[in-house]
Amino acid sequence: MEGHYVGILVNERLFRRIPSGKTKHESVKHYVEAGKELGITPCFFRIQDFRTGAMSVPAFVWNNNGAFVRKTVPAPQVIHNRAIYTGARRYRRLRSWGSNGIVLFNPWNRYGKQRIHNCLMKEPGLRPHLPSSFKATADNVRAMMDLYDTLIIKPNKSSVGLGVMKLERKKTGWRWLYPVRTGVLKQIWRNLRFRGPVLPARLRRMLRSGGYIVQQHLPLATFKDRPFDLRVSVQRDASGEWQVTGITAKVAAPKKFLTNIAQGGQVYRLEHIITAQYPHLQTEDVEQEICDFSLQVARCLGAAIPYMADLGIDIGITVNGFPMLIECNAKDQRYSFHKAGMYKEWRAAYFNPMAYAKYLLDNSLV
Repeated sequence: MEGHYVGILVNERLFRRIPSGKTKHESVKHYVEAGKELGITPCFFRIQDFRTGAMSVPAFVWNNNGAFVRKTVPAPQVIHNRAIYTGARRYRRLRSWGSNGIVLFNPWNRYGKQRIHNCLMKEPGLRPHLPSSFKATADNVRAMMDLYDTLIIKPNKSSVGLGVMKLERKKTGWRWLYPVRTGVLKQIWRNLRFRGPVLPARLRRMLRSGGYIVQQHLPLATFKDRPFDLRVSVQRDASGEWQVTGITAKVAAPKKFLTNIAQGGQVYRLEHIITAQYPHLQTEDVEQEICDFSLQVARCLGAAIPYMADLGIDIGITVNGFPMLIECNAKDQRYSFHKAGMYKEWRAAYFNPMAYAKYLLDNSLV
């Protein structure tokens, strides 16, 4: 298998950083180490570098002198998508690769949250673990306000907690917590109180864009009076089957409700939280239930979306350890393992996609 290239599709920003090695949260060298073990070679390129039907592609490859160099290599037959693109034109372009005998796994990394929710709702065993979730129209938000005391309104397509809002019932009415400026670690928040049922004009204008969903705020467990959830990495491995790579806990910053690391959240090991604050629970039992649930989610999505192979699933738990789905991410941010000191899991999160690529090559599935 030595000499076989496996493509890693990346965004422009990461691509430019590869020669310097300053790739921040994406450890591209872990792909290289995995490739050496497996006898395959990762090559890194952008969507504009790859031409359908071409015999070669310009890409960054690790050389014998211990550096990344850009060179022309044979066009890989298996590509792992680690980029996020938007727009119908790019979607059609990526789809065209598959029609030419190429396997692109995790083919599209920005699926709408409501689409994923609707897909999972078709599985009866998953329904008790899912929050009520609908497209956020003014009518739907008002209907949810009649049912729940706290709601989350968030962009249907977003990541790292950007644009998420909260509606919370108070004694004198409702409080709307919303960002007036969004950006990683730079969100500026405002509070607006209203009695209802008429929603604030600003919120109504935002909802008219059609880009939001409204969800029941889940009754989740807390740590040090701060909400936390879990990031579960679920990937296909060398066997082609789904397995859980690791679990980390993300705890919201003081006086915040978002747990995202990019929004100031802190990372812990799950066993630390359970031991410190939930002694009535057995860590092994909670972890097993989370793993079983995560694998069920991954298999459901994998059956609906061809070549889905790498997921980051956000899960909350109740005080009794019952898992509740928050959302699924098709581009898992793996650095939470590094921040938690879980270096074995961090490395495995890069090794498994390479091992799955080799599985596809070895079994002539390209």
